[in-house]
Amino acid sequence: MTTTVGFVGLGNIGRPMALRLAQQQEAADLEVWVYDVAPDPLAEAERAGARVAGSVAELAGRVDVLGVMVRDDDQVRDVLAEALRGAVGLEDDRLTVVIHSTVAPTTPAELEATAARHGVRLLDAPVSGGAMGATDGSLALMVGGSDAAFAAAEPVLRVLGSKVVHAGPIGSGTKFKLARNMMHFVAFTAATEAQRLAEAAGLSLKDLGEVVRHTDAITGGPGAIMHRETTAPLDPGDFWHGVFANVTSLGEKDLGFAIQLAHELGVDVPLAELAVDRLGPGLGLPTAAPTTPTTTPTAAGEH
Repeated sequence: MTTTVGFVGLGNIGRPMALRLAQQQEAADLEVWVYDVAPDPLAEAERAGARVAGSVAELAGRVDVLGVMVRDDDQVRDVLAEALRGAVGLEDDRLTVVIHSTVAPTTPAELEATAARHGVRLLDAPVSGGAMGATDGSLALMVGGSDAAFAAAEPVLRVLGSKVVHAGPIGSGTKFKLARNMMHFVAFTAATEAQRLAEAAGLSLKDLGEVVRHTDAITGGPGAIMHRETTAPLDPGDFWHGVFANVTSLGEKDLGFAIQLAHELGVDVPLAELAVDRLGPGLGLPTAAPTTPTTTPTAAGEH
């Protein structure tokens, strides 16, 4: 059966998401409707094959699945309120609303309760992958909500992303996204710290960026250590104990050298100083007192 899908919010990420749906209509057996307050992205979506609704309420009255990608919690609430007005008279569970915006962790449960009073299902399904991932359908979607709501929206979600994770009940998708983005932006801050060190050492920041992107594409970057089911302390017989002991040994050595260099150059590196103490315990190993290395590192195990 054809799934009729609506999309509200054709901004930086929402526009390529909506265009992706419009372009995949025939292949995915979809009928796509869109709405936005800005006329230009609506015209672009229409040229791609989408139909344009006159309001959110009209859209909600026409579709089976309604994706929402607007700026913040207040805009999400406003869109849902208008969608629920458009859903009046629809059969219960006919409409599933999918919130793609990243909102506060308590907002999805609040929205689901409001939607349920009107016979409407709701999922929180924030995305990761940026405009490029939205354009080619390679987004990761982190989804929270009931099995029934997920099943109703899944054909649409699979068009939007190549990685779709049903993380658990309502709110799980948002908590998943917040954990993912915490790592993202902490890593950005660490990158700025490394740039200051490299700049003080007279190195090319552009070359450093190219090397980081090159090697992360090979090793997986921070995600390379994220294979365990728990953050509990490691048993010495656990496979990961040996792996992470080696990672910690290398990390403490290299961080120690980097901190030593930073001190010599007068560069403040607070994240590195935290990391040298927290790397091992974070990986599940016993705490070890940090030391400042004074010998030249070997090439073995270097990244």
